[in-house]
Amino acid sequence: MPQDPREPQLPPARGPVSAAVQEYLLGAGPLPPHETVASADVYGDDLQLALYLCYELHYRGFAGVFADHEWDPALLRTRAALEHRFLSALRTDTPVRDSVEDALAGLLVEPIDGTGVSHFLSKEGELWQVREYAAQRSLYHLKEADPHAWVLPRLWGRAKAGMAAVEFDEFGGGRADRVHALLFANLMTDLGLDTTYGHYLDAACAEMLATVNLMSLLGLHRSLRGALVGHFAAVEITSSPGSRRLAEAMRRTGAGPAAEHFYDEHVEADAVHEQVVRHEVIGGLLAEEPHLAADVAFGIDVTGHVEDRLADRLLRDWADGRSSLRTPRLPEIHHIS
Repeated sequence: MPQDPREPQLPPARGPVSAAVQEYLLGAGPLPPHETVASADVYGDDLQLALYLCYELHYRGFAGVFADHEWDPALLRTRAALEHRFLSALRTDTPVRDSVEDALAGLLVEPIDGTGVSHFLSKEGELWQVREYAAQRSLYHLKEADPHAWVLPRLWGRAKAGMAAVEFDEFGGGRADRVHALLFANLMTDLGLDTTYGHYLDAACAEMLATVNLMSLLGLHRSLRGALVGHFAAVEITSSPGSRRLAEAMRRTGAGPAAEHFYDEHVEADAVHEQVVRHEVIGGLLAEEPHLAADVAFGIDVTGHVEDRLADRLLRDWADGRSSLRTPRLPEIHHIS
């Protein structure tokens, strides 16, 4: 099989489910039986990696894996079983507000004494923690906005126009050097990290996999388009204040100019995006399909749920003085360009 150098390597398995999926992708074994999928921890490393492997076939795939596996019927059945467990758990575990207005209002209130990751990094985080955060987040930011683009064919009118306008900015506004995924790669270079797509997949914790899997889950299903719009709104509305704090963290730790620029860019851009998403994307969608209001609210609140789980994991590890990465600590760097 011809190798595409842009395709990442398959990571090591994290349990029987991900091992079976990996072996099937390589033509070396059967998919996991139903009882194995049913018994796996829904938020654990094994199930989340297996689901990530299935979803990644819709992005860049993996080295040594046939592209046609993207639509393999047997693999899609396994993915559906994994998705059912994940989505069911999210619906059970996420406290969802009564209306879209209430869900949006929750996003617009900044707590006086914030305790999240961006608050921690801006005030007291060390450079090694900033670097770990970037390595974890690279699973999404090196394909930033791609999962949300899947919703465009499922919208029309104001919602489509607004969504396309925001996505256009995310993809650089027509300029390759301003694509946000590239800007994040430049941030990683400043931090002495490997910018190869998928390089830190094996290092990323299960909670990080779940945040990316949520985007793919919502993006790939037309029936979940309302929840995807809610997810997008949550990301864009909370991005500007969070990015301001992360820009402060980059400056305080001496991360480098490209690292600072990535978050400075999001402070300005996402402040504008917030208005477009609220009034045009959500407003336009609900004007056309008011029955999707509950889905939009779920999308907003489930985003907070998975992000809170990730924040808890990172802050707990760092408070105990240990790395948040599954693999050994990142090698130290003595100079940041």
